[in-house]
Amino acid sequence: MTWSAYGSYLVIVVLIVLAPGPDTMVMLKNSLSGGTRGGLLATFGIFAGNAVQGTAAALGLGVVIARSQPVFLTLKWLGAAYLVFLGFQALRGAWRGNYAAVEETRRKRTSGFRRWREGFLSNITNPKVLVLYLSVLPQFLDPVRTTMWDALVLAYTVAVLGALWLLVLLFFVHRVRTWLERRKVRRALDGVTGTALLGFGAALALES
Repeated sequence: MTWSAYGSYLVIVVLIVLAPGPDTMVMLKNSLSGGTRGGLLATFGIFAGNAVQGTAAALGLGVVIARSQPVFLTLKWLGAAYLVFLGFQALRGAWRGNYAAVEETRRKRTSGFRRWREGFLSNITNPKVLVLYLSVLPQFLDPVRTTMWDALVLAYTVAVLGALWLLVLLFFVHRVRTWLERRKVRRALDGVTGTALLGFGAALALES
């Protein structure tokens, strides 16, 4: 793999990473309810999910999963159901709108592992991430000269850039947290986030 090919790959990956998706909404949901720590843990979970799917694609396991209809459909429906579940959680918070007491109780009860788990599960159960790896990676791999390490570098590039973008968004959320904590703003954001997660879940379920 040449540096020129890797540069072209980076351009494509950056465009993909910048597009809003379920990972972005899950991170925002956790940063709003759990502060910077919640957003960080969700981001680490998303990164771990990306790394697992990227490793599977680079080692050839992704092809097996994608071609196994029962496994692929199971992942698809689990992912859709989980996104819908998270969406309903956010919408329920927007409907209630009682953040002062609820958030204090939630921060005490919600473990860091739960926030990491939300990020990890939302990513690992999304087969579209695996399909993305399988459709983009082969275009930059030479069947003759490419090694397994080249494939892993390309796969982990997606995971790293995705995590860096989420950290940038998290930093922005932290900077405007005072404004975001206003009740009307928070309800609006929860409503938008919940609706987006429901939309992503429905799109995943209906996609053939």
